[in-house]
Amino acid sequence: MIDHPADVLRPDDRDLLRASLRTLAARAQIGILFAGLVEDGALTITEFIGTSTGSLDRLFVQRGEGVGGGAMARGKPTAVADYVAAPQISHQHDEAVRREGLRSMVALPVTVDAAPRAIVYAATRERVSIGDRLSVELVEGVRAIAAELRTRDEVDRRVSLLRGTELPTADRESHDLREAVRIAHGELLALASMTDDDTLARRILAVTEQLTGQSVVSGAPALTRREADVLAQVALGCSYPETATRLGLQPGTVKSYMQTVMAKLGAHSRHEAVATARRLRLIP
Repeated sequence: MIDHPADVLRPDDRDLLRASLRTLAARAQIGILFAGLVEDGALTITEFIGTSTGSLDRLFVQRGEGVGGGAMARGKPTAVADYVAAPQISHQHDEAVRREGLRSMVALPVTVDAAPRAIVYAATRERVSIGDRLSVELVEGVRAIAAELRTRDEVDRRVSLLRGTELPTADRESHDLREAVRIAHGELLALASMTDDDTLARRILAVTEQLTGQSVVSGAPALTRREADVLAQVALGCSYPETATRLGLQPGTVKSYMQTVMAKLGAHSRHEAVATARRLRLIP
């Protein structure tokens, strides 16, 4: 198995929820927010903004229960104007909600690949039609959480595949190992560009530095981070549009980066640029 000296550990998804609630509280102008991850078909509420008691802390909500369980079951936002009096929900958690003094409430599912992965709640202590005034910021915030969870899942999947790659046996050509390292390097750079989580991106980049191996040849021109990212994708055989998609850039921007790279390396083609960069150990 390939042994990565720098391990890529998935950040705690609860930290993502906590940071997202802080952002939502500022942008959506909603005083009370709370959220939790969905695991094994049930929700545990762990993150809070604006609550005054601990009555909801670690509250376990099963599918179909209350506002959050309803959103989990239906896969869409669920709202009530007066939680305790609402006839359309079950009432297993009335006491916890009453102790916190909550009235109006909406729960939004964070959905990834058609499965609820977390529930985000917004609530007030007044009886209002909160479901009729869902802010764009709140909906977009939930979508952003889903996008980041999807990215983290993809990072986990690809790193798992890389860890499962067999090393060539002694009688195989070293070319096989070099190609495996190059593919891993390019894939991980693309993943680092996908995530908005700075900690995760730094961990991924730490692995790419280990995969690069030996020090850059003395006197080699310096490439910027983006130039090196683009070159690594082109080295895998990606076209400019493919590279743009993988790195979240425009095709014209990719072309511009490659023109700069070729000028720095004194290369007249992409293939020559890749060969020169490998000779100078700028990429594996």
